[in-house]
Order: sequence, then C-alpha cells, then structure tokens
Amino acid sequence: MKKILIPALIVTLLLCAVIAYLTLNLTEQKKANQEMQELAELDKKEMENEYQQFAAQYSEMKTQINNDSIVAQLTQEQLKTQKLLQELKEVKASDAREITRLKKELATCRAVIRSYVLEIDSLNRLNQNLVAENTRVKSEYEAASRQIEGLNADKASLSQKVAIAAQLDATGIQMLALKKNNKSTDKLKDCKTIQVNFNIARNPTASNGVHTFYVRITTPSGTVLSSGGTFPYENRQLEYSMKKSVEYGGEETAVTTYWNVGEFLQGGSYKVSIFADGHMIGSRSFSFK
Repeated sequence: MKKILIPALIVTLLLCAVIAYLTLNLTEQKKANQEMQELAELDKKEMENEYQQFAAQYSEMKTQINNDSIVAQLTQEQLKTQKLLQELKEVKASDAREITRLKKELATCRAVIRSYVLEIDSLNRLNQNLVAENTRVKSEYEAASRQIEGLNADKASLSQKVAIAAQLDATGIQMLALKKNNKSTDKLKDCKTIQVNFNIARNPTASNGVHTFYVRITTPSGTVLSSGGTFPYENRQLEYSMKKSVEYGGEETAVTTYWNVGEFLQGGSYKVSIFADGHMIGSRSFSFK
C-alpha cells in the first residue's frame, strides 16, 4: 500500500508545483501585456499631441507671412496633418503596423514643418531688411524734401528781403500852407496853396526809371483833400491829393507837389502819406490853426 501512496503523493505534488508555476507565469505575462498596452496607449497619445501641435503651428505660420503661394502650401500640409491625426485617433494602440506607419508619417511631418520654419524665417529676415531699406530711403527722401523746402523758404525769404530792400523811402516830409504871396502861414484861413515836399532816399537796390508818387492828405475830420483821382493800394482804390512822376536813378531825389485850395480848411491835425509802387513809403502829421 505504501508503495502505491508514495508515488501518487509525489505525482500530486509535482502536478501542484507545475500548476502553481503555470499560474504564476500566466499572471506575469498578463501583467507584462498590460504594461505593454499602457505604454502603447501612452505612445499613441504622445503622437496625437505632436500631430495637434503641428496642425496648430501651421495655423500660426500662416499669420506670419503674406506670400499666397506659401500660405496655400501650408494649408495643404495642415490638412494632411489633420487627416493623419484623425487616422491615429481611430486606430488601436495594439495595431503595431498602423502605429509604425503613422510614426513614419509623423517623422515626415516633422521634417516638412522644420523646412517651412526655416523658409519663413528667411523670408521674414529678407522682408525686415527690405522694410529697413525702405525706411532708410524714405528718411533720406524726407530729409531731401525738407532741405529743398528750406532752400525754397530761404529763397522766398531772400526774395522778400530783396523786395523790401528795393522799396523806396520818403524822408524829410514837409507840409506848408502858402498864402497868396507864396509865403508860408500856420493859419489855414489865409491858405491858398498846400505845398508838400519830401526826399526819396538813396537806394542802389531800387529799380531805376520813372516812378509815380501819390500824396494823400487826410483832414482832421477824416476826409481826403481829393483831386478826383485814385490809385491802387492793397486790392482797393484810394483817393489821392496830388501825384507826380519823377525820374529816379538810385540817388537821393527831392520831390515837390502842390494842391490848390478850393474849399474852407479847418484847423487841426493833417496827415500826409506818400505812396509809390504799391507801397506806403512815408507818413507824417502836421497841425495848423
């Protein structure tokens, strides 16, 4: 009996040992398979994230460039990346063949997007250089324009100064009230003639030739002792009392004019103004009784 039980016991123990070993081995294989599945899922998730980053990067690059041709190429590559991302989302992590294919596509996308980054960076640097050059040229043009404007202003200022310098100047203005015997008086009731004397100052810059001088006498009441004629002055016509045309050669020249009294003149302050060549060249006031 012992001879039968002992071998049976040994066989039973061996079977238990084999079953325990197989059970332990199966558990470890399941654990290893689970870990591999988790790693595959993690790898797939990382691939999805990278595809999404590429798609977003294409969108960002399209905002950094104005070249329609390159924008169209970027759009095409972006659509391709989005398609591969969708394929990756639909494939199982355990499908090693598809995962391997999509990894190769991902590497290609990575290389393509790197080439576009370099191209856009080069174009942007070129554009910056062009903008800088355009700014420099524009700045130089504006500086030249300002210089020309300054020269024109200087020229206009010089022309104005020359014109002012060329204006005639009446000095030594006198207004005399003459009696019938041509003697002067300070009482206008005895006055028969008004004599106005003045000198045209020396001016080598003034134009030589005949100049017409207009003498305008204003009474205390503001009226003008008029001879019936007018002359142009600052876009209007003014009455004058006397006028005289004189040959002027740049040297000091004496001028005398007369106005015959034909009306009663009141005492007070009289103003004598001299005009020539569209300018008032002298003025002075005189008082009479």
